[in-house]
Amino acid sequence: MDDIRLNVALLRRKVPNLTTAAKSIGIRPATVSNLCTGKIDLGKAEVRTLVGLATLANCSVDELILRGEKLNMIETQIKTLDFFAPLVKGGTTGIVARPGMGQIVILAELMHRFKESEYTTVFLLPVKNHQELEGTTELANIVTTTIDETFKILTSQIGDVIFITDKSYIVSGELFDLQEKLVAERVQNITTILVDLSGEVVDEELPYGPLETLWQLDADLAIRHQFPAVHPIYSTSSILEGIELDQRHFNLRQRTQKLLRRYRELRSVMTVHGREKIPAGELETYHRGERLEAYFTQPLFVAEDFTGKQGKAVRLALTLQDVESILEGKTDHLSVDELRYCGSLV
Repeated sequence: MDDIRLNVALLRRKVPNLTTAAKSIGIRPATVSNLCTGKIDLGKAEVRTLVGLATLANCSVDELILRGEKLNMIETQIKTLDFFAPLVKGGTTGIVARPGMGQIVILAELMHRFKESEYTTVFLLPVKNHQELEGTTELANIVTTTIDETFKILTSQIGDVIFITDKSYIVSGELFDLQEKLVAERVQNITTILVDLSGEVVDEELPYGPLETLWQLDADLAIRHQFPAVHPIYSTSSILEGIELDQRHFNLRQRTQKLLRRYRELRSVMTVHGREKIPAGELETYHRGERLEAYFTQPLFVAEDFTGKQGKAVRLALTLQDVESILEGKTDHLSVDELRYCGSLV
């Protein structure tokens, strides 16, 4: 079978209120979300689901399916993002979090890292004033306040753009109008990151509509100050479910998620009943899970004044090497504290 994936961009443009529309024809929003991010292999999707989505988008099933088109990732050098849910170049990424879980810090860090890169960051401010953005938006190359102003800026950029904005423009429908105009102008160099400053998106079945990448933050990690608090199981990216990804990366991610799922179960047992209730045969799994969780914390440049820790950038190649070492027990001699906020092990 050809390499195929869902035409998320088309679906996003054609069906703004996808959650309601999908439900109305008997398609679960979670199914749509999993197809968009690649959690469900498109080749295994039910025909009626694809026909239903094509009907909603007023297109043919062939138009809804992209064949043989390779996705590319934008390497952020933030370990947990690049490893579990890479940013898809030209795609749409949504951050799902409640206030206080670190989403603003992640945005600030990304803008800081892209500042001197080939990417231009454009931040469209929300209509309402959000005090928590103070000191953050200044990190963007360009800050806009209206859709019209944003359209002019985006169409004038020659290079690649990281476009950041708030969910309020999805609710108003203005973001979809902007995307339609950009498509009409054949603007294709934009990677979009969506944030919900209200935190209400956490309770939605299909956050933001169709997404190529989902970064879901984890309250438990945030409470324990394990930042960036990106959920290693629920965060996902369409780039990880196909041959676009290096096979070694794909296999390591699968192994890591399997181990972390069991570690989280064992951690719940320990929290309620104590460490002595963890089966002796699974102590190795528990300890390596602890080490992996600690390893995926990372000092961020924008937080240096608050944490006193120097920011670290870790190339994906090093992250893969480090994770492989942890999984194979080569770091069993290191304590959890030695791995926490360590950057790379090299």
